[in-house]
Amino acid sequence: MQTEHAKLRYIEVTATDLPLYCPMPNTSLWNAHPRVVIPVDKIGEARCPYCGTLYKFKGELPKGHH
Repeated sequence: MQTEHAKLRYIEVTATDLPLYCPMPNTSLWNAHPRVVIPVDKIGEARCPYCGTLYKFKGELPKGHH
């Protein structure tokens, strides 16, 4: 039996993905939830409050405003 945590997704993102939203553009509409901003650029990782997907920033975090 699969636990809830085993179903959670993990996605690495880079500066080209910012600003980051979940669901991402390549998500099927039937599997989508309301669009939400994911503040991954603040501490390097963040989870979506709807689906639990963990987004991790790959590379150096942006500095300042862009």
